[in-house]
Amino acid sequence: MPAVEIQNLTFSYPGVTEPVLRDVSLEIEKGDFIAIVGNNGCGKSTLCRAINGLIPHFIDGKMEGHVLVDGLDTRSTSVGQLARKVGYVYQDFENQIVRPTVLDDASYSCLNYGFQDYLDRGRKALEMCSLEGRENEYIWQLSGGQTHLLALAGALALQPDVLILDEPIAQLDPMHADRIYEVLRELNEKHGKTIIVIEHHTEYIADYCRNVILMGSGGVIWKKPVGEALQQVEELISHDIFPPQVTQAAFGERACGRLPEDGPLPVTIDEGRRAFSGLAFHPAPPSPAASHADEAAISFKGVSLSYKSVEGEPRRVFDGLDLEIFRGEKIALIGSNGAGKSTAMKLMVGLLRPQEGSISIMGHDTRGRKAEDLAKHISLVYQNPEEMFIKDSIRSDIAFAMVSHGIPDARERTDSLLSRFRLTDLAEHDGRLLSGGQMRRASLAIGVALEPDILLLDEPTANLDIATRREIIDVLSDMRQMISTAVIATHDMQLVCQWADRIIVLCDGAVAATGTREQIFSDSGLAERVGIRPPEIFTMGRELDARAFCYTVDEFTSCFH
Repeated sequence: MPAVEIQNLTFSYPGVTEPVLRDVSLEIEKGDFIAIVGNNGCGKSTLCRAINGLIPHFIDGKMEGHVLVDGLDTRSTSVGQLARKVGYVYQDFENQIVRPTVLDDASYSCLNYGFQDYLDRGRKALEMCSLEGRENEYIWQLSGGQTHLLALAGALALQPDVLILDEPIAQLDPMHADRIYEVLRELNEKHGKTIIVIEHHTEYIADYCRNVILMGSGGVIWKKPVGEALQQVEELISHDIFPPQVTQAAFGERACGRLPEDGPLPVTIDEGRRAFSGLAFHPAPPSPAASHADEAAISFKGVSLSYKSVEGEPRRVFDGLDLEIFRGEKIALIGSNGAGKSTAMKLMVGLLRPQEGSISIMGHDTRGRKAEDLAKHISLVYQNPEEMFIKDSIRSDIAFAMVSHGIPDARERTDSLLSRFRLTDLAEHDGRLLSGGQMRRASLAIGVALEPDILLLDEPTANLDIATRREIIDVLSDMRQMISTAVIATHDMQLVCQWADRIIVLCDGAVAATGTREQIFSDSGLAERVGIRPPEIFTMGRELDARAFCYTVDEFTSCFH
């Protein structure tokens, strides 16, 4: 009996004429580790919510067909029963954390079921998720990756056979992303769990999954073994799914006649090492060094900051931090989850105040200055773009700060920004109801409305699929001429490599390193210590020749032939 069997499933949301799922039939075998891929709106999340019973029990709509989990029909089985068969970790996993301490949260579902051994079940789930020893910690003491693992432990405590994870690494640095997938691999191989992931990061699919389902237009296009699935380069790209960079590079090399037509394309770096072994390296001319003024735009001198704790000593974020960013620089601020990137940005705009030391913005000491006064010089675009929307239309949100500051041509400037960010047709829409990419573009337009000297962007590509991430990277590249000084805090190393003049690495509340992308990414010891990783194609190039510094697939194919 398969773990999941779907028979002619069709589902439509209320008020929508076209069904989001159309006559889907599918089997997922017990013990599989399978990825569901497809472009935005193709029905991936809807399909998974039908598997765990949210559809039809809690999400309204018209459902036809059947979904069977371990032989149980989801339409006639309660969500409470299904939760013991299918565990679900959502993309916004923080909303699944409901209790103050780790063990309390991990065992909470079992307590609700009245299991007398609820604490033992919670402890076992924490051990399976590599969180043993943290049982009595408060949840706010955990890093982002640990919090994600706690959400997984909460689902595991009910001992389901099937686990579904929606974009499990969307908000994580590479170190924590690896840890999530290593835990999933152990759950699959050691404990026999059937793992289903909705995933856009195909390099993780190549390394961890066994099978891939491609969805499009509400249906399943195919289900293939991972090695075969990732060979479908053109078909995947047509659905906004980009195979691993190693695979894309091999596809390009084959198109140029540099690799043989027969045989599979490589999908991992190990396979790429063999496939590209016959190519010669031809160094590209060095890129010109970026220029900037010698005057500091942002200066931290001896900055210390701690967060109060409910119990124990305050959590020290910065202890005597010194940092300078010069006028005209485009800076990438990187580091693992919890390194202090977002906190540094909140200090820059005056939302937080240092307990020791000083911060100056464009030569002005921030002490004693209100955040709204600093807004004339510096603007922050939040990681969650919906936090930028306070009005009932994009037009009003973009105009708000300009009207508040009495800028006379606010209407004309609003129209110009709507046009520049391709938002004119969406001008009267509520920003909170837009797609992820549209919300990002709108939040960027709000951020530059006052034409600040300095623009800060906190994780501008987080929670976006690969195609939308590429769109936002292009938008940010176009904005380089609009903004003098910019700082981006991000885990997206492709964005770092394509956009930044200089990289600042934070670790344990201090600057661990600063330099060009070549200086940062060629230091393997630094990368291991602080949990960062360059794009896969960079690693591939360095595996073939230590002189190679290739940050995109195009750079790789132009240097290796």
